[in-house]
Amino acid sequence: QVQLVESGGGLVQAGDSLRLSCAASEGTFGVYSMGWFRQAPGKEREFVAAISRAGKSTNYADSVKGRFLLSRDNGKTTYLQMNTVKSEDTAVYYCAARPWGISSLRSDYNIWGQGTQVTVSS
Repeated sequence: QVQLVESGGGLVQAGDSLRLSCAASEGTFGVYSMGWFRQAPGKEREFVAAISRAGKSTNYADSVKGRFLLSRDNGKTTYLQMNTVKSEDTAVYYCAARPWGISSLRSDYNIWGQGTQVTVSS
């Protein structure tokens, strides 16, 4: 089963940009659609963005639409480009994979990474 490792989190100022990466452990990465979710302290894990297996379709939460951009390369990595970050973007960010079509539902994903912390100071 594919394993996922997130990286790129850290402490940034409001208005800055940050890029998160999610690397998969095996070469059948292309059969998985990918999603990013985030969880702030005391809150439920929520959908951020998702991308289809071929990378041709994307879906974003309203809260990040126009600021975040999700992409994937031909290898084993997806990238979440976070622009004009806000304090409310502070959370642990998780990438997830599913061997079916694109989805924004947390329950549809069966493979999860360990998460990377993003902290935005105002």
